[in-house]
Amino acid sequence: RIREEGKDGIPEHPYIYETDVEISLVGGSCKNPVEKFWHGSSAMYILQRATHNEESYSMEESRTDDAVYASEVLPKETPVALALSVGRAKQLISLYTMVQNPNVSSLGMSELAVLPPLWARCDGSDPQHTCWIGAEPLKAGNKVTGLNIYTVSCDGPTADKTRFPNLEELKMEHKIRHHSSVVTTKGFARYELIAAAAIEDTIAESGSNIYVDITWNGVEKILETPPVISAATLNIALESGDPRSPVFQLYRELQLLLALAEGLKSGVTEWPEPSESESAPKLVQEFLTDLKKKLDGDYIFEDKNETEKIKCDTAAVDSCIKSIFGERGDLDFTEQLWCKMKSVSSYQELIDCFTLVIKSLERGEIQPWIHQGSSSFLSQLIQQSYHGKMEDVSLSDITPIQMLLEVGLEKMKKDYVSFFIGKNRSSLLFQDYFISTSVELQEQVHRVQKLHHMLEIMVSCTGLLQFRHENLFPLTQICMKYYKENPLDEKHVFQLPIRPALVKKFYQNDNPEVWRVEISSGHGQKEVKTTWQVSTTAPVEHGTSNSSGFLSDSTVNGSSEERLYFITMTQCSQVQFT
Repeated sequence: RIREEGKDGIPEHPYIYETDVEISLVGGSCKNPVEKFWHGSSAMYILQRATHNEESYSMEESRTDDAVYASEVLPKETPVALALSVGRAKQLISLYTMVQNPNVSSLGMSELAVLPPLWARCDGSDPQHTCWIGAEPLKAGNKVTGLNIYTVSCDGPTADKTRFPNLEELKMEHKIRHHSSVVTTKGFARYELIAAAAIEDTIAESGSNIYVDITWNGVEKILETPPVISAATLNIALESGDPRSPVFQLYRELQLLLALAEGLKSGVTEWPEPSESESAPKLVQEFLTDLKKKLDGDYIFEDKNETEKIKCDTAAVDSCIKSIFGERGDLDFTEQLWCKMKSVSSYQELIDCFTLVIKSLERGEIQPWIHQGSSSFLSQLIQQSYHGKMEDVSLSDITPIQMLLEVGLEKMKKDYVSFFIGKNRSSLLFQDYFISTSVELQEQVHRVQKLHHMLEIMVSCTGLLQFRHENLFPLTQICMKYYKENPLDEKHVFQLPIRPALVKKFYQNDNPEVWRVEISSGHGQKEVKTTWQVSTTAPVEHGTSNSSGFLSDSTVNGSSEERLYFITMTQCSQVQFT
């Protein structure tokens, strides 16, 4: 019944079976509670102890969408209470096995359906500390030929490595269990390269992280460092706005841009905290007064040396990272005006600033230089001022907000283009999609947000991992491809295949966050696996570990520096129906 209801979408509430078991169908956007130790079908049944019937169905009242429900499948305040006894879980797995067995005809089912895999949450009350038991149908076409039965046990945390088994012992145990003469091994290790949450003075809730996943064949010992010949993937999840970033000032400009865009849309503008001690009108007045003193008004940024600094070769990026991501040296009048007005703190200040500018243009006191192709309303007024005739401008309603938004958009687009195309860090493959003016202003702002997120990623990889052009280029292309097809998502994990040697110096003397060995035998549907894993985070949410006896192990051998690991063992057995 649940499978039928789930054909058109994940059911909106869990089902109660025999008063004590709650069944949920998980799939699609739902978080997978067994993903840390099993990678199979996206749709699955999760069985756990039922709460009161009213609670199970009252979930629907507070639910706003399926994404919210996805998290409700996972335990919250009292996770242990949601786990079934191991005996009850085994009983349910047996019933599921009978339903899937085509040789059992006494169930009265007219049509035998292939059901999604089933996983039962266990309380670890047995000697093995079993935390999950699962069953996965084996299929030949539309026919079920058997089942894989999984048992997952978890223990820890512990820092005592004498509790870790010998690899040869694990291999022998697998051979005996599955009557195998030959086994193969595959290793996996995850190293955290940069975790913003662990860096001093950083907000602990930050979701920023950079880590590398490494896989290799032919494991020789438990917790071995991955060999040079391995496959590695760099994983980057980065949230913008770190005050220590070389592009933090650009991030602050982006916040003003977003505030202006929101003000244009909603009619209410929440002005960011000003970044300058002097008021925006005073800064604009000083800027205009300075321009009046210049000859002819063709004002070009004077500091050529700074421009040369910006062109610094990427090979020396360690010593000049702030110059690389610093302000451009070719700012025109409107862009320099934005730099003065970015500290604006009220609507009235905004009007005062543009009033000063427009009066100076009308009087012919300035004839500023602007970039060719600049299309903002202010640029049009400046072009009109060249001919001594300007249209009347009413600085009321949303007009000044839109004027500043247009100026800021043009300036920031050029900033990002300067990085992604200039300095030879990317190529002309840079997509017009990101800087297009043919879409409405709100969408242009959204695309600039994407550009900033990509820039933050490049800055981190350049400054923290010392990446050079040959590494940044493919990462840039991966980010651009993703953001051409998807909305802004700072929690998205960008993945870049790399050579382990590129980041080995960051992890070679470090302990892994996750280390796993997979022992397998057989082929195709006859393949069976035994997986042994250690991880610094608990692989299950419902607390099956024997914590009382393990927490004290953090001072094993007199050292308080040893890393605490959870130990997870996943074993597989097969039931053949044919």
